[in-house]
Amino acid sequence: MNTTIAEQRTEAETKVEVEAEQAAGGLGDVKPLPVWFFAFEGAMGAAYDLIKAWENAWIVVAALGVVNIVVGLTVMRGRLKLVKAMMKTSRTRWIMLAVVALRLALHGVLAVAGAQVTSAAGHLALGVGMGAATVTLLWFDQRVTFRALGLTPAPTRTA
Repeated sequence: MNTTIAEQRTEAETKVEVEAEQAAGGLGDVKPLPVWFFAFEGAMGAAYDLIKAWENAWIVVAALGVVNIVVGLTVMRGRLKLVKAMMKTSRTRWIMLAVVALRLALHGVLAVAGAQVTSAAGHLALGVGMGAATVTLLWFDQRVTFRALGLTPAPTRTA
């Protein structure tokens, strides 16, 4: 009964922080995935057009897939909880389906318009666009996931 208002407020804030960490599934110490890691997924999003532009690109795409798995299981091992939390959300699955639907719709619209992409330059441009869209959407999904879990990622340095 002899506690001050400041002590009561501190106790309440501590309790809220503990509850938020429990709700986040112990993700309180997890750092966000770096944007360069999403470049692997961007390459997979652009894989179809890269292979259409250069028929031996499947070797590069397969190698990037292996590197993605190795980096994900070694360097990013500590952030596996974040990846699992992101994969549980319907938003991440929506992004995957949206990227596939965007590709199909874009190729369909171009085919109907009689401007089907057949050149290597056209496929490269489309691949770069799809890769950039994939990286941007995954980065945005990560930010939304952090906010939904009540986590505040450390600010990134720009030097």
